[in-house]
Amino acid sequence: MKKLGIVAGRGTLPLMIIKACQEQNRPFYVLALKDHAEADLYSPDLPLSWIRLGDVGKAIQIAHENKVEEIVMIGAVRRPTFSELRPDWRGVKFFAKAGIKALGDDGILKAAIEEIEKEGFSVVGADTILKDCVSTMGLYGKVKPDKQALKDIAKGYQVAKVLGQADVGQSVVVADGLVLGVEAIEGTDALIMRSASLARSKVKPVLVKVKKPKQETRADLPTVGTQTLLNAFSSGFCGIAIEAGSAFVVDKEAVAKKADELGIFVLGIDETCLKDAD
Repeated sequence: MKKLGIVAGRGTLPLMIIKACQEQNRPFYVLALKDHAEADLYSPDLPLSWIRLGDVGKAIQIAHENKVEEIVMIGAVRRPTFSELRPDWRGVKFFAKAGIKALGDDGILKAAIEEIEKEGFSVVGADTILKDCVSTMGLYGKVKPDKQALKDIAKGYQVAKVLGQADVGQSVVVADGLVLGVEAIEGTDALIMRSASLARSKVKPVLVKVKKPKQETRADLPTVGTQTLLNAFSSGFCGIAIEAGSAFVVDKEAVAKKADELGIFVLGIDETCLKDAD
């Protein structure tokens, strides 16, 4: 198997990629992103280097030196300001070339993948490695959404897809037919907390997470884990809907168990949710 370079951001998904490589006896090398990946999660005996997000030239050099052939980008990354980014010379050239593309998530990811592949690496999607984590249709757990929740899910799905055309977020919060919040640069957890106080009725909100229509799926699939459930529950949500086949559910059994414990639903959906809500 080809040696895999793992560009690791925040969360446990990079660790799951590492575990998958170890179980398959696949060679790998980790490029962990400073200020994003959590240092205490990584064993000191792993083949690993720490790089800044702007260390484009350094990252490419390390990957070549360690004979990496394929690269996967996995884990959450908070978008930095340019002053925080502090790109190296190769990074400056990259951002200058990317130009207006660097203003949007999809644009910069596509430009980054293009640059990586010009160096002779192949960029692969994490979903080709963590196949068991890819979201599926139907319920995770036993709690079902009621009729109003299904209508709100359909509304959220529709709104998210329209906004996704403009490269805006992956998540929408809806309650009683009203859109309470749309994910922007703040991320899903902040969206949940921000939306909690905006409900205008006793109907509990739902969180809907979907893939943007033009999204670069090799780098930025929507993700739900038990922490997402805990945040939604503490903010008074009744459940979460996530697009089937286009998202990650981190540890499906744990998510289903936690959903039942909290009494909220987690539901895998597709565009048929629009018809089901009629």
